Amino acid sequence: MSSTSPGPSHALAGFAHGLRFDDIPAPVLERARIHILDALGIGLASTTFPFSRATLTAVEALSGGGGARIIGTAQTAAPRDAALANGVLIHGLDYDDTHLQAIVHPTAAVLPAVLAVAEQRGLSGREALAAYCVGMETTVRLGTAIAGGFHHTGFHGTGVFGHFAAALVAGRLMGAAPADHVNALGIAASTASGVQLYLEEGAGTKRLHPGWAASAGITAATLARHGFIGPSRALEGRFGLFETHLHSHAANVDMRALTTGLGTEWMMEQTALKPYPVCHYIHGAADAAGEIFARLDGAAIASVDILLPQETMGTVAEPIAQKRAVSNAYEAQFSAPFVVAAMLLNGRFGLHDLSDEALANPRTRALAARCTCVTDPQSRFPAYFSGGVKVTLESGETLSAHVPINNGAGPRRLSLEAARQKFMENAGLAVPPDRAQALAEAVAQIETQPLSTLMELLTAP
Repeated sequence: MSSTSPGPSHALAGFAHGLRFDDIPAPVLERARIHILDALGIGLASTTFPFSRATLTAVEALSGGGGARIIGTAQTAAPRDAALANGVLIHGLDYDDTHLQAIVHPTAAVLPAVLAVAEQRGLSGREALAAYCVGMETTVRLGTAIAGGFHHTGFHGTGVFGHFAAALVAGRLMGAAPADHVNALGIAASTASGVQLYLEEGAGTKRLHPGWAASAGITAATLARHGFIGPSRALEGRFGLFETHLHSHAANVDMRALTTGLGTEWMMEQTALKPYPVCHYIHGAADAAGEIFARLDGAAIASVDILLPQETMGTVAEPIAQKRAVSNAYEAQFSAPFVVAAMLLNGRFGLHDLSDEALANPRTRALAARCTCVTDPQSRFPAYFSGGVKVTLESGETLSAHVPINNGAGPRRLSLEAARQKFMENAGLAVPPDRAQALAEAVAQIETQPLSTLMELLTAP
């Protein structure tokens, strides 16, 4: 591609500028409402966990107040800082949506940017919903184009792609021209990062990535709107995103995924919701463990083999000694042995299984120590996060289960009713049932009212 040929950066800029609300198919809008509802419920739940206190205290120190609301609190902040906080809250429990092929959490960076800018500018829910769809589609297509390549080079895709998506979202809500969007993408190319170093010790920096992306995207869009010039080939240029972040894997980028059917074929519609608050790579194995639980009938377990996609081993199975003996909730969420052990003992895994008491449970820890992780020969990764479990009982009998399509994905994606139930459970940790119900209704009718109606319901009394 020559330096003068229009490429994907310009195509995405045109998409962000030109898409009309009426161009978005009704099924896509319905999925968008479901995912917004899911994210807000998770954000509310996060306010009851210790990590939120450090985040909100720091944001207060950084911002000193402002006109944008923060989920589940009475606190307000400048839009960039509110977006930072809301991104941490939505992603902080690792319970938010994932596009499996793109291996990215799209809502966590997109929605905070939408909420902050749309509220600041007094926009309608209709405008916010359209911008959300633009950001979701952008994130998913960027992730799909690199086919999980960032996991080979140490970057967290959500943290990187979120900068570009949030820049387009914020710019659209600000009334940016196509040239502004191109400049904003170029600026985002210099801010986009997010390394996976948190995997070494269960650190909380992964929680920060989407919020930082949302904040940086607002910054990029604002600079561009005021005449700041960014490189015009942020994605495809020499030293652009793909070359700098993928190195030798850049040759595998599928540029067609960025533009083919853009605006008419909606990849975001296949984004999956999580039934468990753990890394999505574990979900197939967790489903399988749940099936075996129903057949165990209290039998003593000698050992467990967990079948996982080979590509996910470095995230949820290695180093095995650390994964068997987690020291905090974040390590537990990325530990196949811990999650599978809890599923085999309890038949379920929810936010309560990440409490200090649950993490210290001697039965769970003892069983996790007897878990071994092996490659799943029937894996359908990355289309689905397949998984299996083989339990050897002390009697010598074996029980096995394999789940090719994890619950919440593809043909098993959560329905509106299931998503609403998840929302009510999560929101119920932070707000009374009547407030949660009102929030659910406001999201269902988001395009018929000012966004401020929803934001007022999200604010703690």
